[in-house]
Amino acid sequence: MKKILIKDVLPDSIAEEMEIEAGDYLLTINDTEIKDILDYKYQIFDEYVVVTIEKSDGEIWDVEIEKEENEDLGLVFEEQLIDKPRSCANKCIFCFMDQLPPKVRETLIFKDDDFRLSFMTGNYVTFTNSGYKDLDRIINYHLTPINVSVHATDPEVRKMMLNNKNAGFILDYIKYLTDHGIGVNAQIVLCPGINDGEVLDRTIRELSEFYPNLLSIAIVPVGLTKYREGLYKLEGFDKVSAGKVIDQVESWQNKFKKEYGDNLVFCADEFYVKAEREIPDSSRYGNFEQLEDGIGLLAYFTMNFNKSLMRYKPRKIEKTVSIATGKSAYNFIREKADILEKTFDGLKVNVYAIENHFFGPEITVTGLITGGDLIEGLKNKEIGEYLVIDQKMLKDDEDIFLDNLTLEEVKDKLGVEIVKCESLGNGFIKAIINGR
Repeated sequence: MKKILIKDVLPDSIAEEMEIEAGDYLLTINDTEIKDILDYKYQIFDEYVVVTIEKSDGEIWDVEIEKEENEDLGLVFEEQLIDKPRSCANKCIFCFMDQLPPKVRETLIFKDDDFRLSFMTGNYVTFTNSGYKDLDRIINYHLTPINVSVHATDPEVRKMMLNNKNAGFILDYIKYLTDHGIGVNAQIVLCPGINDGEVLDRTIRELSEFYPNLLSIAIVPVGLTKYREGLYKLEGFDKVSAGKVIDQVESWQNKFKKEYGDNLVFCADEFYVKAEREIPDSSRYGNFEQLEDGIGLLAYFTMNFNKSLMRYKPRKIEKTVSIATGKSAYNFIREKADILEKTFDGLKVNVYAIENHFFGPEITVTGLITGGDLIEGLKNKEIGEYLVIDQKMLKDDEDIFLDNLTLEEVKDKLGVEIVKCESLGNGFIKAIINGR
């Protein structure tokens, strides 16, 4: 029987109350062996569960627990999934992780391709290392929605892009999932000359046949760093080519809007920025299914910003603050800062676009700004009372930048206070006005 080491027990949790301790082993729940986090979550769902524990001295306990439905027990395991995450079996021609510089944060080095992480954290999965047994688990546990990296539905194009002979069956897998009621968000990393044009038309058309359980199709531009020596030769998008993609996608949106009442397919904000076109209104993005992939993020920010600003009374605020942002979002952030300056008399907001030296000048998004580039980009600049940064620059659970510099180290180097800001309009306003 598999024994699962309990790394820690959360304070004031059910597990602590039941005197379960770090160093104990989880054996079964409801007499069922636990293989991974899916089994664990499923077995603890009910109001009454029996947890079998092996204490550190070898004694076996059967712990009967009455709790709220779906209430967690408070057990912490060595691995997030209990089981080890599955590594990626592909060698994608566009893989961002193959373009990482030295001295990057260690957690970025491991390439996962695990359907469990797709459901739990929003990661994208290719299914090249999965089979129908895995799909059946998704269906049985009703893990919906699942984010799927599609890129192309043409089997030969997808196999070439992923460098994997098993990559050609993606439509069969998506059909199997959607036929069983699982929602799918599809992602297409668009590479000029490879999966754009007619290939993109085919991909959108074939994916749309699974509507309504095919929830959305996100099209994002390939990201290219300066570390591509020996990798497949790819080009990025410019103003003209980005505009062509928008026109192509908006044509499909018009068709789907008439047929389904849903736009279904969306371009990442980066296409609109590169094409120097206005960001569509928030009403064009439906339920914002793929916000974390940069689909409608600026529209959502604007919607949230406008609603939140209505709750603030115009008043005098005598202070200067600064914001660091990626080059692609500079005009957008400057526009919002101007609104705040007009609303609050005496407020001055400096907005600085940070050049990305760590990854290269083609990388212009805010979330990939490093501590070192902040230091370089802001030296000798007027900061004011404090500097506001997007918290996405930092690790989710720790104040560490992608280049392993800590937030405290960057503060010390710049000699300024730094305020972390949520990637929403309300968080933006609070950070600038209140410094938190």
